[in-house]
Amino acid sequence: MRQKLGFPSLASLAGNDNKIMDNKVIVILGPTASGKTKLSVELAAKYDGEIISADSRQVYRGMDIGTGKDIQDYRLQFPISNFQFSKNRNNENIINIPYHLIDIVDPNEEFDVMKWVRLANEAIADILKRGKLPIVVGGTGFYLQALVDGMDFSRFGGDEKLRKELEKLSKEELFEKLLKLKKDFAEKLNQSERGNKRRLARYVEIAMCDPEALSKREVKKKAPYDFVIFGVKVEKDILNEKIEKRMKSWFEGEGLIDEVQRLHDEGMSWQRLESFGLEYKYTAQYLQDIIDYEEMLERTNISIRQFAKRQMTWFRRWEKQGMKIGWVENVSEIDF
Repeated sequence: MRQKLGFPSLASLAGNDNKIMDNKVIVILGPTASGKTKLSVELAAKYDGEIISADSRQVYRGMDIGTGKDIQDYRLQFPISNFQFSKNRNNENIINIPYHLIDIVDPNEEFDVMKWVRLANEAIADILKRGKLPIVVGGTGFYLQALVDGMDFSRFGGDEKLRKELEKLSKEELFEKLLKLKKDFAEKLNQSERGNKRRLARYVEIAMCDPEALSKREVKKKAPYDFVIFGVKVEKDILNEKIEKRMKSWFEGEGLIDEVQRLHDEGMSWQRLESFGLEYKYTAQYLQDIIDYEEMLERTNISIRQFAKRQMTWFRRWEKQGMKIGWVENVSEIDF
């Protein structure tokens, strides 16, 4: 059990009216490698918070390096940035920030936005009940928007057998299927959604099982929480440098190739590994002798940059839809 530190509690932040902070939930979003984890962990330390990961791949056990879990970043040593905290009872300048929805399913299991939203809501309720501040952190725009906008997925269960069959199709074949099944819906999808094979398979599955379900996806219910959203601001050139530096660290120092080989040895097919895209796709191809080492690095770097661009496109589109996002560079700029 985490020991009590000298941080302001939600009750003290609320003053005499504890209801002010009762349903406050902070969301930290941004593209990959932008520094979301570092900023959110510092925020959690400052306001006695707990992290809820909003990353569609960090839910999987054993996929640690390529998903950028950076578990070590949840262990902080003082002083932190421009603020200092009291030591804990053991006179140690260390605090472990609690986190949720990381390492919760095996990589061969299916996991989707409906499951994540349900678990995220459960985690938020639990954190608030204990008087802590929930901080939802991630770059999976669909997950974040589904949670904050209150998209209602509760009326569709799914078909596991059909899902396995659809996974065998390419993203192009899946999109063509979706066009035939639900043309109006398919044509509204942005490039990020059209390029996401697993998401397309889910849409086709829903359209085949319940023709009206995709329309129901747009039905929203009022979220029970007061969400305050911040985005991590970083210049494009700096972000690209961070992406390349982190990528090289994964391959040259942290052992990404060994991680992918281990996942395959433990039962993940090459096809399944490649379906996760980005670094897992190209590392799997390298291990199958489809591409060489230099090509693996080049393709991974390009794909991650493109992925970061798609993430920002999603966030900007969300803003155009009316969502207020405060763009910040560090914890000192966050005010809620």
